[in-house]
This record gives sequence, C-alpha cells and structure tokens, in this order.
Amino acid sequence: MSKHTRATAQALLDRCGRTYAAEAGIRLRDAPSPLYQLLVLAHLLSARISADIAVAAARELFAAGMRTPRRMADATWQQRVDALGRGGYRRYDERTSTQLGQAAELVLERYKGDLRRLRATDDPRARLREFPGIGPTGVDIFLREVQGVWPEFTPYLDVKALDGAERIGLPASPRELSRLVDDADLPRLAAGLVRVNRSRRTAEEVRAAVPA
Repeated sequence: MSKHTRATAQALLDRCGRTYAAEAGIRLRDAPSPLYQLLVLAHLLSARISADIAVAAARELFAAGMRTPRRMADATWQQRVDALGRGGYRRYDERTSTQLGQAAELVLERYKGDLRRLRATDDPRARLREFPGIGPTGVDIFLREVQGVWPEFTPYLDVKALDGAERIGLPASPRELSRLVDDADLPRLAAGLVRVNRSRRTAEEVRAAVPA
C-alpha cells in the first residue's frame, strides 16, 4: 500500500473519522444499553433526512431518558414525538414514534432487552431487519458502527462507504481498506467514508489535507 494511500486514510480519520454513535453521545460497547441506543440511531439515520438531524433527534430521545428498550416502551407516543421534534426530526416524527415503541417491545419480548442475544442468532442481519423501521440501510448503519465491538463483522464497509473511498482515491475493496487502519478504527474509517460520499466538500477537504 502506497504512502499516499495511507496518508489519505489518516487524513480521513483526522478530518471526519468520528462515528455517528459518538456524535449521538453513545459510548458504544458490548452491553445492552449502548447496543440498543445504536439500534435507535440506525433507525433514525435510515430516513431520508440529514444525518445531523437524525443524530440530534437521538440525543434528544436519550436526554429524555429513553436510553433502554424498557424506557422507550414505557414512554408515551407523544413523549417520543416531542423528543423527535426537539431534534428537528419533524417530517417522520409520528410514524417513527410508533415504530420506536414497537421495536422496543420486540427487543424486550424476543431478546429480553439485550441485543447480545441477537448477536448469537444464526443470522443477525435478518434478525435486525425484523425491527420496524430497520431495512437494508439501517442494517448497514448498525453493522458499520458495531463492528468495533462485534469483530465477527469486520471489515464492514458497505456500498456507501466504498463509493466514498473511490471519491478520495482509496481502494474500493473492504479487505484492502481494512489494511489501512487498526481494527479498532474500522468504525471511524467507515463513518468517514460515508461522510465523503455524502459531501463533495468534505471529500475535497480530505484530499487537501494529504501531504503532497
């Protein structure tokens, strides 16, 4: 791997390598509460709405105490709508409030409130899609972020991340990209690649930060 390629990967981490979980205030680890919070965030990020708004909405839900499936399920529909609205998540707030309540009940009933039980199933990807509001995009978001604590999914770099890699001249291969960083930094790499895929300006800033 060339020095320029490695320098580009480092510039990406430095400029925009913060995970979406970290932005939402989630201290991600293999434990019930942070894993559930990541599921909520993946749900919110799945909608056709800006990532900044989705992250802000997640922070508002958590600030209102809805950090666990039990607290989410016990909250009223209106309390969830109000928290989403404070985060600016207004276009989808009513439907999302309903889906969040349904998903929380499913986590409680099927996994006893602990998504580590989902991890142990025969097909975690398929199980994730059973949650209301979590489609293929939501699965990708969840697994991109969780690979740091569920290493069996590394390297998880989906189409959005690979398109971002191409935009800044990095190899569009999960295996080759994974060689550029430590395993612990793969979620950061994935988040940065998604950001440059979404923003031409961000991609230009990363390229400009690479030493000549």
